[in-house]
Amino acid sequence: MIEVVAAIIYFEKKILCFQRAKGKYEYTSHKYEFPGGKIEPGEDQVQALKRELWEELEIHAVINEKVITVEHSYPDFDILMHCYRCVTEEFHGRLKEHINFKLLRPEELQFLDWMDADKPVVDLISAG
Repeated sequence: MIEVVAAIIYFEKKILCFQRAKGKYEYTSHKYEFPGGKIEPGEDQVQALKRELWEELEIHAVINEKVITVEHSYPDFDILMHCYRCVTEEFHGRLKEHINFKLLRPEELQFLDWMDADKPVVDLISAG
């Protein structure tokens, strides 16, 4: 079980969604996701999320409440994903690990091709 954190980032009253590059597994390649990553030894969830957002996107975000924790089994690995509502005042479109991004209203999220673990988060946000 891989423990990860993910950010639901609100920017300009919309949500930032990020598209993964081609990866090791076809079922994760080019899918959209909420950004984040693994929790390193000695980090708490918030510290890990702040670090990941800076490393991947050069974003300083305010980390707010935890929205949901999702447990999901992919064919080759299992994850436990802690998702937080975040806000940023600034985003310059710098992508280090992703190939594209979209800035969408909550009701538009379901139109993207999401990672399976992110779908419950999308459903929750889309429902209001």
